[in-house]
Amino acid sequence: MVFSSPTFLFWFLPAVLWGRLLIGQRIGWQNILLLVASFFFYASADAANLALLTASIIINYGVGLFLGPKRPRLSRIMLAVGVTANLLLLGSFKYAGYVVAQINGVVGHVVISLDPIPLPLGISFFTFQAMSYLIDVARGESEPQRNLFRLAMYISLFPQLVAGPIVRYRDVDAQIVERKLMLADLAPGMRRFIVGLGKKILIADNLAPVVQAAFDGGLGAPGPMLAWLGALCFTGQIYFDFSGYSDMAIGLGRMFGFRFRENFEHPYASRSIVEFWRRWHISLSTWFRDYLYIPLGGNRCPPLRRSLNLWVVFVLCGLWHGASTSFLVWGVYHGTFLVLERTRLDRLRAKLPGWAAQIYTLAVVVIGWVLFRANTLNEALLHLASMSQLLQQAWTGETGILATLTSEVDAVVALALIASVIFATRQPTELLARSFERLQLDRVGPFARDSALLLCFFACIVSAAATTFRPFLYWRF
Repeated sequence: MVFSSPTFLFWFLPAVLWGRLLIGQRIGWQNILLLVASFFFYASADAANLALLTASIIINYGVGLFLGPKRPRLSRIMLAVGVTANLLLLGSFKYAGYVVAQINGVVGHVVISLDPIPLPLGISFFTFQAMSYLIDVARGESEPQRNLFRLAMYISLFPQLVAGPIVRYRDVDAQIVERKLMLADLAPGMRRFIVGLGKKILIADNLAPVVQAAFDGGLGAPGPMLAWLGALCFTGQIYFDFSGYSDMAIGLGRMFGFRFRENFEHPYASRSIVEFWRRWHISLSTWFRDYLYIPLGGNRCPPLRRSLNLWVVFVLCGLWHGASTSFLVWGVYHGTFLVLERTRLDRLRAKLPGWAAQIYTLAVVVIGWVLFRANTLNEALLHLASMSQLLQQAWTGETGILATLTSEVDAVVALALIASVIFATRQPTELLARSFERLQLDRVGPFARDSALLLCFFACIVSAAATTFRPFLYWRF
């Protein structure tokens, strides 16, 4: 069951919302409702690992009781125990197979035999949330949660359980106990949810066929035209798929009285890679900043140590996304540009006109997405080599693949690409926002806005029914 499925839209969500309305302002019962709904939601998608999620909650609850500034020595020991337990949980499922494969590859024969381990749904997200709870309590920024059900709801809350945003405990600890449930929050939450649904189904899913043709064509490296088209389409797909999920999660949280922080802020409008990471997957980048980079010394270190810290953070950021050499190289790639932008390169970049700096940033990001999306590092290098062949005839070696796409799909993809340009950058969206603000001065404004959103919702339903189901990209992390 995913947010864009009929089961969620027409059965699960209405049932939970009705329960919310019937319970009213009794926060304790609201929390129990959300906990039960969250466990049901997780079980419907990955019942085999529900016990694992439950065990994670219980372990972190027990460790959290021993944390706090009043017992500093015990708190440090138990924090180390808790963080280690979470990392072992994440590592055993996500990285054990990769490590074993690398060992066997170095030795030249099978030294260790390990059957593939299915990755529990959302483990990267709920593990990082659990560590956020432990660290915030150990630092004295939040009190230990002595109610097991409240902590369980925080870690397993279904809007952001499987693909974020990664919600800091200190940001919602008060909301778990004292949030106000107002009917006025339902409409804004629903609007935000529909916007995210539209991003996912109408834009991201319609870019997916070209991405698959370019990266999963099975005919070797794609030709230059398809290589560029695939890279650009994936640049749009991953943004609208992931930011769409975040919009839906934020909207769902709003419906139930929570205020989650924004996870994206027009990242493709950035004028440097440093700025890009302030705008892209904000909950993850700030998690690494606050819980790893700053404790390592942050910007206070000498230049060489600071550069090393950045590389460490982004190597781990790459590996957080998955256990593969491609993700590792992607992390090193972004870490390298962040290091360079803190040296003389930033002086050169600062001299560029705004539009040129934006093109530079987008070019770096697009190349990075090829490393991210390719199935292997070798395929990524072949893809980039094909992109570099600018003088090759546009259709050489790719017409056979493009011919498999019908004219209808081509037209939809073109519209999706146009929408990507409009909604992924800052200037067009600010213009649209100002237009909506002017419309708000008239009674037609809210009616026109909600009518457009209702039309968007029905278009999503029709499109989802007529096309192949595509899960959210970040569900696999």
